[in-house]
Amino acid sequence: MSGAADAGSAYTWERSFRLWDTYFALIWVATLVFVLGAGRPGWATRVVAAALLALLIPLFVGVGRPLLRQDPSDERRALAYLTAALALFLPSAVLVGETRLMTFALVPQCFMTLRMRWALVAVAVINFAPVIGWALLWWPSDQDVFFNVLFAVVTFVFSAAVGGWVIRIIEQSQERAALITELDASRHEVARLSTAHGALAERERLAREIHDTLAQGFTSLVMLIQAVEAELDHDLPEARRHLRLMDETARQNLAEARALVAGGAPADLDGASLPDALGRLAARHGAALEVTGPVRMLPAGPEVVALRACQEALANARKHAGSSVAVGVSLAYADDMLTVSVRDDGPGFDPGAVHGGYGLAGLRARAVEVGGTAEVRSAPGAGTVVTVRLPVMRRETP
Repeated sequence: MSGAADAGSAYTWERSFRLWDTYFALIWVATLVFVLGAGRPGWATRVVAAALLALLIPLFVGVGRPLLRQDPSDERRALAYLTAALALFLPSAVLVGETRLMTFALVPQCFMTLRMRWALVAVAVINFAPVIGWALLWWPSDQDVFFNVLFAVVTFVFSAAVGGWVIRIIEQSQERAALITELDASRHEVARLSTAHGALAERERLAREIHDTLAQGFTSLVMLIQAVEAELDHDLPEARRHLRLMDETARQNLAEARALVAGGAPADLDGASLPDALGRLAARHGAALEVTGPVRMLPAGPEVVALRACQEALANARKHAGSSVAVGVSLAYADDMLTVSVRDDGPGFDPGAVHGGYGLAGLRARAVEVGGTAEVRSAPGAGTVVTVRLPVMRRETP
């Protein structure tokens, strides 16, 4: 983006500088015509003045033009260049008064390359030195001297006013260029931070998805393997039942992994209603499901959050409370609210003492993302109840 902006700025400056080249060339040609067409002094003197003017062209092209394109200009080189230009201009302006037309090409260069003080000194020399030299060399009438001096004063005042305005415009342009550069840098920084924030948010989302699906599935597999190892010697039917559960859990984990990679709906919700998905999930964990209220299709967001919250709560119940505790799941549909609750009669815990991990924090984060709330009520020896309330579209009453 900044490269394109720099290229556009360079192109704009190049076009404006071509206009300046045209202006300089027109002033030079007009001055040369006036000098060669003047009635006096003699032809030889006018040829000398024209020759001096001709030397201004290579000086401008070789030194002046590159100097004017610098930002900012090298003031020492600018002084040397203007001194050389004056050395060619002043003699010709003293010899032939019409040469002073070249003033309109030299004065802007003073303000474009020098600071205000030095620019005013150079402009004063350009305006007054030719008149003084011309008057001393040719001794014209008092009336001619008066009008030439008056013209020089007016030109100097006008040049100072316009030059001051030009310098202020240049300074403002430089300030604006600095601000634009700073704005571009800020914009790139905002874009970088936005990208980093998006990557972090996506990383957190994937971490929650993996925790709520694959990690819990693998945890269930580990627990089932431990159960099978303990049952192989004395309870083969129960071991076979746990093996079937292991197969079902592994297949479910594979389906969840595919859904996670594809970015689709959770495997349990694929082609099924939320009560059906929660029913299968509760059955895998040996829990009972109770559904109240009028069941209806809801947006994907609340249904996914309800399913993930139930998965997290059931996994925590089995992991921390043990497989022998009674676990119940309730799903309640209201006009503008969907509530899912998981309760167990296990040993309980202190919710305020839980720090770190993706479990409860991820559960609350999911609920907040869709405008809902997650509440965990528990105490040592009093069991645990996890309740997630999610806002949904209000039903229209006929």
